[in-house]
Amino acid sequence: MFKFGNPEYLYLFFAIPVFVIGFIFLNIRKRKSVEKLGTLALVKRMMPELSLKRSYLKFWVILVAIGFGIVVLARPQFGTKVEKVDKKGIELVIAIDVSNSMMAEDIKPSRLAKAKQMLTRIIDERRDDKVAIVVFAGEAFIQLPLTPDNQSAKLFLETIDPSLVPVQGTAIGSAIDISMSCFSNDTDIDKAIVLITDGEGHEGDAEGAAARAAEKGVHVNVVGIGTTEGAMIPVSPGSNNMKRDTQGQPVVTKLNEEMCRLIAKAGKGLYAHADNSNSALKSLQAELEKLQKKEIDGIAYSEYDEKYQIFAWVMLALLLLEICIFDKKNRIFRNIRLFK
Repeated sequence: MFKFGNPEYLYLFFAIPVFVIGFIFLNIRKRKSVEKLGTLALVKRMMPELSLKRSYLKFWVILVAIGFGIVVLARPQFGTKVEKVDKKGIELVIAIDVSNSMMAEDIKPSRLAKAKQMLTRIIDERRDDKVAIVVFAGEAFIQLPLTPDNQSAKLFLETIDPSLVPVQGTAIGSAIDISMSCFSNDTDIDKAIVLITDGEGHEGDAEGAAARAAEKGVHVNVVGIGTTEGAMIPVSPGSNNMKRDTQGQPVVTKLNEEMCRLIAKAGKGLYAHADNSNSALKSLQAELEKLQKKEIDGIAYSEYDEKYQIFAWVMLALLLLEICIFDKKNRIFRNIRLFK
């Protein structure tokens, strides 16, 4: 990836042709002035130490240096910059339901898209936490192990869709157990699970898994997403074709809010209903803020790294070279004929 921090300075390159035209014009005038004294060949014999090629070279060296100076002002940036920073946060595991029912559009733009938007906001605002991501449907697995790299967490979050888990269902209990395996053995830092699901067709002992997590000091917070009225499930995002059952009837998916509340209660955490507002996000953030934080080592990635220093050094070298080039031949080096 490459970009300029101040690209507006690149317009200064339009001044380069003006300098070239001005230099050519001045040389034409200079040549005419010299020809008033005699032919150019005669003047050269009268002034043997004068070298026109040196003046040409000095101009082009300065011109190239100006070009590099413009690039320096524009601040070229590319690659990534890694910095080790100290953070004070918690360990947070995000478990997100990717079953087909999460494609329903009773929450705009869809349940899954809304969940990903919420989680991106949480990761942005809780940049000092270590984060892990677990995805689940009929099965559960770790999408991203516990990491202080929030940028990677957001990148992994963007790739989440129902195709990640081919087995359909809602294995909430398995998702909580898998989430528990993501945490470190550090007992001095608080840990929390954020579970986002519509709770429909859940499998396994979800309440028991939440209770076991709570016994180990891990808070299980549940965000129920969807509406109790329900909605049909599109075959693909934005499609007008809906999934149908074996009798050919459209499948309607509804938020199982009662189950979500029971899981949150067993996990001694918060239940929040995610709708088209940000109330659930605010409630969840307030709940996570109550947890005890600890100093942790983290790695921060900046998307772009400044690389203008390279061009600045080249510009400085060219300016020093221009200073060392004299219009007249140096008596010490007059026998070295680099510029005839």
